Amino acid sequence: MMQLITPELYDEFSSELKEMYGLRHRVFKERLDWDVQTEEELETDAYDGLRPVYLLLKGSDWRIRGCVRLLPTTGPTMLRDTFPMLLGETAAPASARIWESSRFALDLPASTPKAGGLAQATYELFAGMIEFGLSNELTRIVTVTDTRMERILRLATWPLARIGHPKAVGNTEAVAGFLEVSHASLMRIRWRGRLNGPVLWQPVLGLPAYA
Repeated sequence: MMQLITPELYDEFSSELKEMYGLRHRVFKERLDWDVQTEEELETDAYDGLRPVYLLLKGSDWRIRGCVRLLPTTGPTMLRDTFPMLLGETAAPASARIWESSRFALDLPASTPKAGGLAQATYELFAGMIEFGLSNELTRIVTVTDTRMERILRLATWPLARIGHPKAVGNTEAVAGFLEVSHASLMRIRWRGRLNGPVLWQPVLGLPAYA
């Protein structure tokens, strides 16, 4: 199940958010060894203080297995304010119809089902991002990622349209780009990942965020 956690629901789902910060610590600090802020085995940064939207992927045991953070580009973003070197000669996007994704992470058991060369949970989280975008009339999602994730996106049939050239950031090769938000991109993800119907659900009402 995919949960959509908006700012007005932070208090109600504080335990889920704490579990998410723990997942991010395991993925970004322990596994990838990125230079990120951690405290008490929780990973947070200044962008978590800007009241983002979170998508949380839960497994059959109800543990959080994946997450992604979404912020409008009309305010501060990681691309504009932390990694402007990835923009090249391009201006940072600032549009109500373009949001930024960051802190995409998955922590999956070995038994996780696979489809199209990737864990099926990867497709679910991608589909949830697109469904959120369609629900909010977005046209694109901009992201800062690494070339490893760029290859995963290409394999998932949701290719990244690069903004500039990759650059070394810490111990990774970072790149920025746009992801298309459209019914066509959603259908490709659903087909490739063998997903049936919407994946993103409102946490309180139990209704699809997008159908």
